[in-house]
Amino acid sequence: MTDPAQPRPTRFRTGGLSPRKPTRFDYAPDTAARAALAASLGLLALHRLQLTGEIQPKGRDELLLTARLNVQADQACVVTLAAVPARIDEEVRRRYVAGLTDPLGDDVEMPEDDSVEPMPEVIDLAEVAAEALALALPLYPRAPGAELGETVHAAAGVTPLTDTDLKPFAGLAALAAKVAKPDTEGD
Repeated sequence: MTDPAQPRPTRFRTGGLSPRKPTRFDYAPDTAARAALAASLGLLALHRLQLTGEIQPKGRDELLLTARLNVQADQACVVTLAAVPARIDEEVRRRYVAGLTDPLGDDVEMPEDDSVEPMPEVIDLAEVAAEALALALPLYPRAPGAELGETVHAAAGVTPLTDTDLKPFAGLAALAAKVAKPDTEGD
């Protein structure tokens, strides 16, 4: 039985993992580590982060990491900068394959399975959790009711363009109304 007072490992040497049975883990960083991660990701707060799962051997040259990422964080609204709560509960999957190399050059094709990575010497759960969180966070969090306003600028004597003027079909309604109304002045 594991002593709860003992710190749990957060880094696993791939060469030291069991080749027959899965290695289970439960990663939950302390307050200081969460604050550092929140700062690096531009979060207002990272209240909870937990990555629970296992690293399972698949043959001689492959490891499969499957885990559940559970996060409670606050992001800044893109409009008002108010705190927007983010709750994330999703599966994390990484397949580490020995002998696989990162492709080099400009003509790189993306693999069908984006969870496949070259076998590292060490699997760092903090890095896996940080990467999974960065990918799972909403890109443009918006507080309820927050809307972008419209600012119109133009030089003196020039009619300013508005958002509706820039839409490609904005003038079609006026044109359709003009075409539908027959010209009665020439009769």
